[in-house]
Amino acid sequence: MTPRVREILSWYGSEPPGVRAQLARILGHGALGGTGRLVILPVDQGFEHGPARSFAPNPPAYDPHYFFELALEAGCSAYAAPLGQLAAAADAFAGELPLILKLNSNDVMLQGTEPCPAVTGSVEDALRLGCSAIGFTIYPGSELRNLMYEQVRELVAEARSCGLPTVIWSYPRGGRLSKQGETAVDIVAYAAHVACQLGAHIVKVKPPTEHLELEAAKKVYREREIPIATLADRVRHVVQSCFGGRRLVVFSGGEAKSREEVLEEVRQIAAGGGFGSIMGRNAFQRPRQEAVALLREVMEIYRAAAAGGAA
Repeated sequence: MTPRVREILSWYGSEPPGVRAQLARILGHGALGGTGRLVILPVDQGFEHGPARSFAPNPPAYDPHYFFELALEAGCSAYAAPLGQLAAAADAFAGELPLILKLNSNDVMLQGTEPCPAVTGSVEDALRLGCSAIGFTIYPGSELRNLMYEQVRELVAEARSCGLPTVIWSYPRGGRLSKQGETAVDIVAYAAHVACQLGAHIVKVKPPTEHLELEAAKKVYREREIPIATLADRVRHVVQSCFGGRRLVVFSGGEAKSREEVLEEVRQIAAGGGFGSIMGRNAFQRPRQEAVALLREVMEIYRAAAAGGAA
């Protein structure tokens, strides 16, 4: 175990040994193993957006085996997916890479202004499949957020008792938030902090924009001159909001972008002290070798940032 991984594990000193062992496994796996940085392949888009929107750009991705192979070839830290997708191929790749079972999912066939994902998996499923962590999405801002908070609190406690850490996808969404507000820097930082308060060991959020949503927050940002002009500034602020940087915070890849757009965003995340990326569509919607090459370029940016002493 590297000194950096040992330092990160010290932030979770109140957790049982099993939880810290699984965090160490994720932090020690793949091309970034030991650096304290992570690149995770998440593939819940089939459930969330529909199979054609997700997989038609790269038809081999209809096969659940494809994602295990892609994550392994690229050297990803872990692979995250809903129950059915993991179960369809986990037997063929048992023990080869850390898995994260996403325990809730949302579909877009009936869209409302106050989303609440359905619980579609269990801690028992995660143990049966040999997973290293569970994942759960919350929508701060939704009128149904309290239900999600209560659900994840119970699942975090159950997973902890079984030695599994929790990754929380914290995506602000709801009728009272503007579309801009979903990625506003004050809202993303708030959502990341809420995830930490709910017991997240790893927090996933979207890269924040310079927009400020809450009137009460605008005054503080301006009076205290909190730097938010660049993405690196905003990432640094979000990481600081997660217990002073003592929680692992990773950033989503979002909608499809060009190779250079992806890499520039990752450079900014790395410069701001982000702990990594959790990148789905920008990887698996590309042809396999192009996806592998892009993921390796992303990992090299994080490796260089870790070597330079960035937090």
